[in-house]
Amino acid sequence: MVAPDPNYLKNDQYKDASRLAARARLHSRYSRNPYSWFKWQFDLYQLPPDARILELGAGAGWLWAGNADRIPEGWQITLSDFSPGMLDEQRKTLADVPHAFQHEEIDAQAIPYADATFDAVIANHMLYHVPDRPKAIAEMRRVLKPTGTLYTATNGAKHLQEIHTLMRRFGFQPSDWLGGFVDVGAYRLENATEQLQAQFSQVELLRYDDAIEVRDPQSLIDYILSHPIQLSAERIVELRAFIQAEIDKTGVMAITKDMGVLIARP
Repeated sequence: MVAPDPNYLKNDQYKDASRLAARARLHSRYSRNPYSWFKWQFDLYQLPPDARILELGAGAGWLWAGNADRIPEGWQITLSDFSPGMLDEQRKTLADVPHAFQHEEIDAQAIPYADATFDAVIANHMLYHVPDRPKAIAEMRRVLKPTGTLYTATNGAKHLQEIHTLMRRFGFQPSDWLGGFVDVGAYRLENATEQLQAQFSQVELLRYDDAIEVRDPQSLIDYILSHPIQLSAERIVELRAFIQAEIDKTGVMAITKDMGVLIARP
């Protein structure tokens, strides 16, 4: 497999939220479940009213923007990312949220906080990008209080499988268009529990029930182009026609979503 390139991730893929937003639009426009992923996640956070919380790889801060009216006043929240560009995106996203956030540039493999600092660590859809994942998991465990909780989201093996099938039929193997993202299976719902158990005695997996129903090709094209693939204008036209033909078969292209959260405690 092709390992993620930290420099590419930091300086290109996540230099800002544009590529991430293209992927998010596919979900926000076409997800079947009316109860959003971010609200479902937030429901899981059973924490004290004065909790100290660290989110690693917080991206553009959409989790908190999507729950702006639900954040307890006493929560002390530090949002981090290894990309300075994403920290700027967080500040813009949360500018109107009536809560004070700290923003820190942090490498999950070397968290700059003392042992037993946080009541919760959140790590959503980012551990598959970390070169030394066992070290990062050990760091998360180290900065958690003995009564603390790790919440980590990732995808399962069937996630968006129809897109992968479609791209193969269009002539692209996963490594042709996913680049380093082809290795996200190194940390997924099927194998994450075992990895977390190296540091945590209790691990619970909860799956989010949802699917995507695409009715026009543009959001799907934007999703595909948000990855490292390079396509000519002519090839994009061909891809659009290919996707439209797939949609025309039934009026909708159904796409599996396989997402969940692992809750880990010392």
